[in-house]
Formats: sequence, C-alpha cells, structure tokens
Amino acid sequence: MIAELQLDLARMRSVAVARGPVLTGRVVTCDGGLIEVEGLPLPVGSLGLIENDSGAECLAEVIGFRAGHSLMMLLGDAMLLRPKARVRALGQPGEVRVGAGLLGRAVDALGEAIDGGPRLDLPEVWPLAGKREGALERASVEVPFDCGVRAINALATMGVGQRLGIMAGSGVGKSVLVDTIAGHAVADVTVVALIGERAREVSDFVNRHMGTHHKGAIVVVAVPADHAPNLRLRAAQYASAIAEYFRAQGKRVLLILDSLTRVAHAARELALVLGEPGAARGYPPSALAAVTRLVERAGNSARTGGAVTGVYTVLADGDDANDPVVDTARAILDGHIVLSRELAQRGHYPAIDIPASLSRVMDDLVTPPVRHAARRLRALIAAREAGRDLVLMGAYRAGGDPLLDEALAISGPIDAFLTQARGAAEPLATSHAALTALMGAGEAGDGA
Repeated sequence: MIAELQLDLARMRSVAVARGPVLTGRVVTCDGGLIEVEGLPLPVGSLGLIENDSGAECLAEVIGFRAGHSLMMLLGDAMLLRPKARVRALGQPGEVRVGAGLLGRAVDALGEAIDGGPRLDLPEVWPLAGKREGALERASVEVPFDCGVRAINALATMGVGQRLGIMAGSGVGKSVLVDTIAGHAVADVTVVALIGERAREVSDFVNRHMGTHHKGAIVVVAVPADHAPNLRLRAAQYASAIAEYFRAQGKRVLLILDSLTRVAHAARELALVLGEPGAARGYPPSALAAVTRLVERAGNSARTGGAVTGVYTVLADGDDANDPVVDTARAILDGHIVLSRELAQRGHYPAIDIPASLSRVMDDLVTPPVRHAARRLRALIAAREAGRDLVLMGAYRAGGDPLLDEALAISGPIDAFLTQARGAAEPLATSHAALTALMGAGEAGDGA
C-alpha cells in the first residue's frame, strides 16, 4: 500500500501543472442523451466532467457544436442532471496516454485498467485520431505473416502490414477464429479491441490470454455492448492509437478489432443523434467513413520499419453479404475470409468458405509451387461444393467432370487439411508443406 502511494506521489511530481484558469461551462439542455453546454469551447473529442447536486461527477465527450454551444454525450452511466450543472474541461484534447506499461494489461476506452491490476503509468501521449502519413510513406507488403491457422496460411496467405477482414453472420465462429489468431500469431505486440461484445466474452478472453506466455506482448482494449456508443467508438480509436505507437518504435504489431460492425453501429448512433440523415440502409455517410478511417490506420511504415497487421471481424447482419458495412470493408481491405454457416452446421472448423475467401497480396508472398498448389486446391474445393447436391442425390456419374472426380477421390484428405482443432496452431512453413504434399499426392493419384 505504501509503495503504491509513493508511486502515485512520484506521478504527481512528474505531471506538468497547466497554467491559467480551468475551463468550465454550464449545462443548457439535455435531450435524448445529447447535452448542450455553454461557455466551454472545446474541440471535438475533448473530455469534460459534469457535476450534479450530490457532488458526483460523470465523464462526457464533445461530439460536436452548434450555435456556440458544445454538444456532449455521457461516456459512463446515466446520472441525474439539472440545468446549469457545472462542466469542467479534463485532460488534453484529442490525445490519449500510451506507453510500454500497457503490455500485459486489459484497459477500457479511457485507458483505465479493468483487469484488477495496479494503476497504469503511461508517460507518453498519442493523437486519438492517429498521425496521418502520406501514401508513399507506406511500405509494400512483402513478408508473409504467420497467423497460426492452416487454411489461411496455405490458401489465403497473409502479409505483414496487410488488412484482412473476417466476415460472417452471428454464431458462425468469428470469435473462436480470432481467439486462435490472437494466441498463436507471430508478432512483437498484439493489440486486441473487443468492441460491443458480451461482458462474459471479454472476461473469458482476458482470462485465457493473460495467463499465457504471450501476456507480456498483448494489450486488450474492451468496451462491452451495454456502454455508450461514443465509448465504443473511442475504444476502437484507442486500440489503433496503441498499435500506431508501437509501430513508431519499429515493432511488428498485430491489431485485432472485433468487430468493425459494432464500430459502425456506434458511429451511426452518434450521427443520428447529431441529426445526420441515414443513407445506405440507415447508415449515415459519416458512419461508413469511420470504418474507412480506422482500416487505413494499419499498414507498414517505410520510415520506422514497423508494421500494423490488421485483422477486422465484420458481422453480416442477417447473413447479408451485401450489407453496407460488409461492402465498405471488402472494398478497402487487402483480403477477406468468409465464414460459412453451412460449414459450421456440419461441424467443420474453421468454417472458412475457401472459394469466397482471398488474400490480395498472396501471389507476391509465396513461391510458385505453393501458388500453383493453392490455385489447384481452390478449384477442387469449388468443384466439389458445386456438385455436392448431385453427388448426394446419386445423380452424378463418374467421368462426367474430371475435376469433380479428382476432388471426390481426395475428399477426405482435403477435409482433414482444411479443419483444425480449436486452439491448435499450424505454423506457416508447415502449412505450405502440407499443401504441396496434398496436391502432390492428388496429382499422383490422378495420374495412376
């Protein structure tokens, strides 16, 4: 206890005290969660403390301004407000605290520890919205990335600095796949943002990963579904800022954001509160733009040599592959993994729809034999799925389609190659070797 108090005193001594008066304002109106404050001209993204009659304080964030008034939204639980309640400016506008102290910790969108550990000592700051880099400052994707999942390593090989989407409906296995990647991917630092998930899933994830040997290289930023929309959006931005901070130090960072759809939902709620009209299926333009801005923050840095490899889950509402968020993400990402509900119902894990999934950088990352084997296996899987109904009905006769005949001849080995035990890992080199061996055996059997 004494040691913690001494640490707090040391932090207080090192903090630079702002000179001049503290900015304060007063609550003018409160309507549907939107709070208007007069006398507090702060930039968008700034934080403030609102006081009530009992002396309690609640954190709020500036989300806009109108007619000289700042528009704020509560970040915490609702509280009893009254007209003319005092609002006090807090912190540095547009900046968040970062540092090596985040490694091995679980925090919320405000940088406060939620894992029961000691208070965080974060000496450095980073812009919440990130530091924009020129297009030519982003290095090309040239080095393969080992995610630990055989089907992805072999048939949709990722690269260091790539942005990959995992797209599926609810209950198809996105969270389990993300859990496997987070635990077995090869990276210097792993930053996981759990946005809008169930509180139980957040607790289970932290308990699983904070007790392993990866603990000192993983950061979890979590905001469950029952929190305010601006807090959920802020968590995604904070996780991206942490990843950018470590990239600036030359580290290879894996950023996992689960899910991008929940971020779009949060941005939609904020935009509708501010009066922006809905466009694509109720999504205002700013909500979809928020998705693009987040994804563009990942990538390689030619200046520092660091990289942020982004893995973003995208929830297809109603299994609709043309959902606006899915379509926007697919257009901006460097590849996508599509999970199939039909495969999941067969007990096939991971339930990756191979013909529908692709990595746009794979051809530049693998050797010609691996590239040839991957294309041939994709063709065999597509032929088998296309003729599945005919085969099950007994309406197909051997010899009608040579490609389908070959796929049926090695159907068992193909399924064994595509499936993987939950929690198990398959290194990149082993995945490529297994792929070439499978296709070599298939060609030998076909020739025989």
